[in-house]
Amino acid sequence: MKIAFFSDCYLDLTGGITTSINAQKKELERRGHTVEIFSSGFRRSDAEKEQLRKQHIFQVPSCRVFGRILTPIARRPHVIENWLLKNHQELHDFDIFYVHYEAGCSIAGMRLGKELGIPVVQVMHGREDMGETHIIPFGLRTFVAKALNTFHSWYIPHHVTVARDDYLADSSAKASMWTLMVNHANYADLVLTPSEHFKQKLEHYGVTNTIKVMPNGVSDEAFVPNLKPRQLKEGEPLRIIWHSRVSSEKRIMSLLHALADVNGEYRLDVFGGGGDYFRARRYVREHQLDVVFHGNAGFKSVYRKILDSHLDVLVSYNFDTFGMTLIEAESAGVPTLFVDPDMKEIVPEGGYVFAKNPSATAIAASINDCLKHPEKIEQMSRVLLEHRDAVRVSRCVDKLEKIFESIKK
Repeated sequence: MKIAFFSDCYLDLTGGITTSINAQKKELERRGHTVEIFSSGFRRSDAEKEQLRKQHIFQVPSCRVFGRILTPIARRPHVIENWLLKNHQELHDFDIFYVHYEAGCSIAGMRLGKELGIPVVQVMHGREDMGETHIIPFGLRTFVAKALNTFHSWYIPHHVTVARDDYLADSSAKASMWTLMVNHANYADLVLTPSEHFKQKLEHYGVTNTIKVMPNGVSDEAFVPNLKPRQLKEGEPLRIIWHSRVSSEKRIMSLLHALADVNGEYRLDVFGGGGDYFRARRYVREHQLDVVFHGNAGFKSVYRKILDSHLDVLVSYNFDTFGMTLIEAESAGVPTLFVDPDMKEIVPEGGYVFAKNPSATAIAASINDCLKHPEKIEQMSRVLLEHRDAVRVSRCVDKLEKIFESIKK
């Protein structure tokens, strides 16, 4: 098959969407499929673009100055569509347009799929209602959400309007973002989500298209054979790893506040960048916490550190729809700590620590319990190692191929 990926979250970014796309692309190509990726990106030289081209990755026209907190922004969808039709005639021959976001490049991919008669499969990755809430200052949230919603409606028909309620759309800004997400999903030919709980939320707010649940996967190449269960030995510090965005929606500060109340030896390695990076570093210095910041790093470097850790953490709440960090830890046999009950769907029972509530106090209590009962680390690790083959990207792509075959014309 010939498959074209479209995503506004890929080039010049790290995170779960990027990791998922890379793993799927590599596995699909290994199986003989043709894959091309189109994404917005920051300015780069012709030589850099040529290097990307050799990997079948293409940067679409992108704004040179305007960006959303270091995130590259695509130009208007019709500009991208015209550029694609002029420079990538091969798109006429593709079997599937595989879309991974809801902004300019992704909108262009969806519209072009409709124009060319190519089936569009849309992956709904994230809670844009919560993302907008955390990224945009309080006084501007409603204005920005309504502006984004209006912009989206210029290109994608809006047949559903989500009203403010007492569930997830508890503000005008959130209701506008749910309106955008729902109408975007309804414009595709088929919708994928990484989790059952997010599928249910989308259907609750008005997605009428067929939604299939397809969990993300970890590259098979990352799997180290014959791993032994992790053990926290006597006198050894609890080695904790964070490899999510260092940002308010991921709640890095809640974890750091918790560490200030930990009774015992630990070490936290933080990989990633984000809006709370400098605030977090300042807090660590002021409270003399045993935390090392590594900044953004490649997957291989992060994975080596996961393999050397006792506990992986994801303390976001009512935000993540899947949590790539959770399955990356599972593939390495490393227990995870999380606070969001939705994440229980992702990790095998017996392989995680679940804090009683999202507070720093509850997180600290969970970490203290691991230090007091080190044998739990090994018990949880054994569970994960028994189940880890389920998170191989090859399992994910087995399902993806069947989905593509069922919808292609």
